[in-house]
This record gives sequence, structure tokens and C-alpha cells, in this order.
Amino acid sequence: MREIPITANDAGRRLDRFLRKYLPGASLSEIYKIIRKDAKVDARRRSESYILNEGEVLTLYLSDEAFEKLSRSKGAFGTGSPVNIVRAKRTFKIVYEDDEVLIVNKPYGLLTHGDSREKKDHLANQVKDYLIASGAYDPRSEKVFTPAPVNRLDRNTTGIVLFGKTAPAMRELGRIIREDEISKFYLTVACGVIKDEIRLEGSLIKDEGSNKVTISDSGEGKDIETVVRPLEVLESGNGLKATLCEIELVTGRSHQIRAHLTSIGHPLIGDSKYAGSAGAAVNLYVHDRFGLTTQLLHAYRIVFSGSVRESEAIGHLAGKSFEAEVPDRFREILRGLGSRHMRPGKNKNQ
Repeated sequence: MREIPITANDAGRRLDRFLRKYLPGASLSEIYKIIRKDAKVDARRRSESYILNEGEVLTLYLSDEAFEKLSRSKGAFGTGSPVNIVRAKRTFKIVYEDDEVLIVNKPYGLLTHGDSREKKDHLANQVKDYLIASGAYDPRSEKVFTPAPVNRLDRNTTGIVLFGKTAPAMRELGRIIREDEISKFYLTVACGVIKDEIRLEGSLIKDEGSNKVTISDSGEGKDIETVVRPLEVLESGNGLKATLCEIELVTGRSHQIRAHLTSIGHPLIGDSKYAGSAGAAVNLYVHDRFGLTTQLLHAYRIVFSGSVRESEAIGHLAGKSFEAEVPDRFREILRGLGSRHMRPGKNKNQ
């Protein structure tokens, strides 16, 4: 028999989902069988959809042999076996940190999450290793919780990624992103001249096969809204023109900025995936001069709305704004294009 106290980091999870993480060696059918016959919460049988609460005790009526088998792949993250932790070299910068939240500046070329080709060196692993080393996260004392990012940037997009250091903070950060209670701003350089602010709307449709999205006015797909604010028109020596822009994502969808600007004839410089003929000349120029082969896009600022004040986990961030420093590579290209609009890139933590 095992008695498992439910902590704040465990609370808010469905019983079946908690057990799937706590007993990673168990199949789904085995999990449901355990819930029916071998599990009680505060001495009562519960359904698989029961939401666990802090302070409750989950009791598993399993033999030591069965428990060891079902939790084997979890190692010391709850079973007491030694852990062999392989550290990922830290390449991110810290924008802001407190006991609940970590805001980092993701560098160019780094995945936010791992994939089939890169399982070790990605941002989520780097942050987890940092939190273990700093003592903010101890995997040996946690049953199922692991700090994780709540938003995602493409490999070649730089800037702000939010992490919850506790389960309540992760849930609240995820909620405010879904409910648009956080404003997100990007810096980019678009092909051509943009003179006035543009508010773009439409529907985004994704082609999973090509991993590309298209913008439609048909109403099909997911509704999107993007605000484009021109900051400076740039002109290279051969007469090619581009515009440094601040982009506000009113909605946040995969490839939204890249597809939305392409749809109005102003693709991002360097973005060969979406640019087409509209950006061919500029892209050839920035490739030959700067070696730029991907989009130039930086998630540089976020603003928490006042409504998050009601949240116990992240209410202290209500109304606060944070900036991630512009990468050196971005600044170098701006200077090469003749920009005089160089942002300081300092963090705004008030």
C-alpha cells in the first residue's frame, strides 16, 4: 500500500492523468483498473475524472512488486532510485524570475520543446536543469510536476518564453494566454514600405503536411488578428526597401505574423518559406550580405493585464511589462540596413 499526499503542484489534475504520470509503466487500461479496484482518495472511491485537491491523500493498494513495475521508467522521480541527470548547456537569458514564474529570452536556433531529432538540448530542458541547479525545483520531491513553457516560439524566432515554476502558476499562465489577458509584441523587418498602422483580421488554416498556414476570408479555420505598427523605413544601397515594425498579436497562432504580413505583400525579410516573389529581391540581398536564411522575428515585450490581479499565483504581475533584449544579430542587420531606430532592449519590470 502507498499513501500519496496531494500537494499544490499535484492539485487540479484529473485522477487518471495524475496516475498516468505517477505510474508511467502502466497502460491506460491498467490505470482504469487501478482506479476501479486499487485506489481511494481520502478513503473513498473516485471516478477517473475526479479532480484532486491539495491536502487529500491518494491511497494505492498495490504490492511493492506491482508498484515497482508500474513506476519503473520514472526512476527517482518518486521511486527512490538514483537519477542520472544529463545537463543541457544553458544558452537562454533570464528576463524576470520570482518564486512562481520564470521569463526567459530564447536564443536563435533553439527549440522550445524537444522533437524526434532533438530530445536533449532544447529550451524546456535547459530551464529544468537551471531550476534544479538553483534549488527551485527538486524532481525527487515531486510526484508528477515538471516546470514547463506555457507559450512556444519557432526554432528561429527569438525572445520571450514564459515558464511556470509551480503547477498553479503554469495553469494560470496558460489560462491568461488562452483568454488573451496578456499582450504580446514582436519586432520584425518586413519587405517593402509600410507607412501607417495596419490592423489585419482573417482566418488561419494550417496544412499539416507542409507545416504552412494560409490566410482566408472564408470564415473557415481559426480567427486571427494582427496589428502592424511601422517604426522606420529602411533603404539599402541598391534601392531595396524594408520596414522595421512592431507587431502586436491580438491572437496568437502558429506562423500568424509570417502568413499575415505575406498576405498583404510584405513578407518578413529572410523568410523563404512564405516570402515568394514579393520578397525575392530583398531576401537575396540579405542572404548575400548578412547570411540571413530565416525570418527575422523577435518576441520582445509582454504586458500582463490588470485582470490577473485576482490570481493567487500570478496576481503580483498585474499591469507589469517585461522586455527581452534584442539579439546582437538582429541589431547587426538593422545597422547594415541603415537603421537609426535602435531600441535599448532593457527589461521593464515595473
